[in-house]
Amino acid sequence: MHAAMEGSKVRSGVSAVVLAGGMSTRMGTPKQLVCIQGKPLLETVLFTLRASRVDEIVIVLGHSADIIQQQIPLGGVKIVINELYRDGMGTSLRTGINSVGADADGALIVLADQPFVRPETIDRLIEEYQERKPQIVIPFYNGFRGNPVLLDRTVFAELAGLSGDIGCRAIFGSHAQGILKVPVDDCGVLQDLDTRADIARFEQTGPQRGWEAKPLENADLSGREVLEPHLVVVGQDALAVALTSIARLLGFTVTVVDPFACIDDVPGAARILRVLDFSLLPSAFETYVVVASRGRFDEEALEQAMKMSAAYIALVANKRRAQEIYASLESRGVSGEKLANIRAPAGIDIGAVTPEEIALSIMAEIAAKRRK
Repeated sequence: MHAAMEGSKVRSGVSAVVLAGGMSTRMGTPKQLVCIQGKPLLETVLFTLRASRVDEIVIVLGHSADIIQQQIPLGGVKIVINELYRDGMGTSLRTGINSVGADADGALIVLADQPFVRPETIDRLIEEYQERKPQIVIPFYNGFRGNPVLLDRTVFAELAGLSGDIGCRAIFGSHAQGILKVPVDDCGVLQDLDTRADIARFEQTGPQRGWEAKPLENADLSGREVLEPHLVVVGQDALAVALTSIARLLGFTVTVVDPFACIDDVPGAARILRVLDFSLLPSAFETYVVVASRGRFDEEALEQAMKMSAAYIALVANKRRAQEIYASLESRGVSGEKLANIRAPAGIDIGAVTPEEIALSIMAEIAAKRRK
């Protein structure tokens, strides 16, 4: 029956490019082979794609390519090897796009460490693409940008020069009018497994942590006006924890914005906002925003901060990434005057390296601005 269904599947015009060539340095072992629910991570991703409407699957291998091919069934999949995988994800993306079939209208760029995306979500992206013919289709969950991203063939050529650890977002800025944002009810578009800690968290809580959680979780101050200075931190990693700790010592009320954070994850935070919509936050006399999402939700969070006329807006990013974001926001119509108000790199230059040092430099800059 399965074979008959495959044979009758209507052509979608979309190929899937699976980026599986990385070195898995944060995992410490080839994460493509790490097992979740009894199956290697990459095999789970391929199972999802085979259950979707994509016409072909192109998998880009690099590090540990021989071992992966020995241990994972790759029948019916087009395998290409990226010999330059050490140069970053951009080379794998370029290699994959160049291997897509000539009859494909577009390509779905799939990350090999995102096993929780549903086949129905992929089909939804394909349907929206077929109906509206945008250049880029991006899934959004609760306002947060996710993956996989679907690219029209007209933008393939722009990926030819990619290198380094950068993906599709490199071309988003030059196609602001050609991007279709598709809201999806699938938190899997945001969830990846990068580290052993991610695997342990999945084993403890399952793939749908936050699925049933309220958009706004309060520790105190439930819905009331914030009388203390208000710090909004986008992200929930070690930097967010350090920022929260120092901010509380300085008398700030802190809100952490992240789709899967819990109040216990960030001690000292007054609330967790799991929807990227700052209009849900209580009013405050002074609001300071630090975007530390490490490239995941940077542009969207900055737009939210500018809408609320925050007293201070900072982006944790290097100069190159900051310039890419400025270009993207400018293409969306953000004025140069507003862009000039974004502090990037964030914080006072003290040679900060650790999350605690970076947090200290940012809070010092905020304190200096408040006292002017």
